[in-house]
Amino acid sequence: MNQIEVLVVDDECLVQRFVKETLEEAGFRCVMISSGEEALGFLRKAGDQYRALVTDVRLGPEVMDGWQLAREVREMRPEFPIVYMTGDSAEEWTAHGVPNSILLTKPFAPAQLVTAVSQLLNAGSPPP
Repeated sequence: MNQIEVLVVDDECLVQRFVKETLEEAGFRCVMISSGEEALGFLRKAGDQYRALVTDVRLGPEVMDGWQLAREVREMRPEFPIVYMTGDSAEEWTAHGVPNSILLTKPFAPAQLVTAVSQLLNAGSPPP
């Protein structure tokens, strides 16, 4: 059975390690990237290889933050599952988050991350 591949974008090594270990223990395969621009380029080249995006909202000094990254990804793939992670921007989700996404506020439990990714993948495409 092929593992579902998830692209994870965060600029903090400790968060990357936590997310990678959590998702891989749940049976997912992860690729870790630290900038929105790099992630977008990666997704454009990868085609349909990746099935979900887990992104931090604040990505350091980069021009593209997690909100913008998710909007760009949804322009390419309208139903692509998006899980946001944030320690300080939860109140911005309704204004900046894409529809049918999930926001996790740091710190969160490993089970919350696995549940969020699984829930969006299992939801599939909503009816038009």
